[in-house]
Amino acid sequence: MTKSSLATMISFFISITIGIILIPILKRKKQEQIINEYLLKEHKNKKETPTMGGIIFIVATLMSIILLFFMNKIKMSYNLMTILWTFISYGLIGYLDDFLIIKNKNNKGLKYTEKLLLQIIVAIVFFYLFMKGENEPLLWIHTLNIRINIGVFYGFFILFMLVAGSNAVNLTDGLDGLAGGLSVIAFFTFGLITWNAGWLYGYKDIAIFCFCLVGAILGFLVFNVNPAKVFMGDTGSLCLGATLSAVAILTRHELLLIVIGIVFVLETISVILQVTYFKLTKGKRIFKMTPIHHDLEKRGMKERDIVKLFWIIGLIGSMISIAFGVWI
Repeated sequence: MTKSSLATMISFFISITIGIILIPILKRKKQEQIINEYLLKEHKNKKETPTMGGIIFIVATLMSIILLFFMNKIKMSYNLMTILWTFISYGLIGYLDDFLIIKNKNNKGLKYTEKLLLQIIVAIVFFYLFMKGENEPLLWIHTLNIRINIGVFYGFFILFMLVAGSNAVNLTDGLDGLAGGLSVIAFFTFGLITWNAGWLYGYKDIAIFCFCLVGAILGFLVFNVNPAKVFMGDTGSLCLGATLSAVAILTRHELLLIVIGIVFVLETISVILQVTYFKLTKGKRIFKMTPIHHDLEKRGMKERDIVKLFWIIGLIGSMISIAFGVWI
């Protein structure tokens, strides 16, 4: 755990340093967030806040990993490299989307089909690397010692997890500090769980990666909590969601991700329910607005209170997961 503390501390300070340098550059180059016209008036004040802030914790994490590698504190194991592939690739997809949104000065970045195709391609490569690493297509419930071989369907399951995970965090990233704080909780939880995955090749390296990312996101949150000085954008949200799913898959705690990322799941379900109900009833709505954090805003709840509430829910889910995934 000493290595984990060191990794968290190093990435935290690197992240803050990058933020101090990068945010003024983003402001100067007018890399500003495009605000949805249907949001509350309070969100209109955020239109000059720079986006693409995910660069901060992505670069900080990579720099920390490289530094720890040269300090001989971490090894570039095959499974860690597989996670890094997902981490960087989804970050690049998000960056391209953010770039096009800013360039076009509207919320139209990559077309939905283009973004989905890129996400699927990266997921397919991840599945190939996963199977090449001599992993089996099994769903594990560790506490009950249940292993279910689902064969070729595991490939579709991985594809669903990566795409759904990346988009779930993307949907949640609508309030200052919300997605970032929940990601800190989730990756910290998976860091602890991974330390207990002694059967996984390179498990210590993956755990250290998780703690590096925790420190980097904490550094980013210095600038992202309300009132935010920078947003993570799709650059950060797509990267975090897909990486969280990748860690869950490699550590064979895929089903536990539902509990660890309970808020991400609820946010996504609220959107699915809203869209489905809207189409079935020809215009009626369940919520005033989705994702559900915007519904709570519409009902008069303050942004900071919503973020605190969701952080607490995420923390409870993570504590249950640690008990289930480590202690029990």
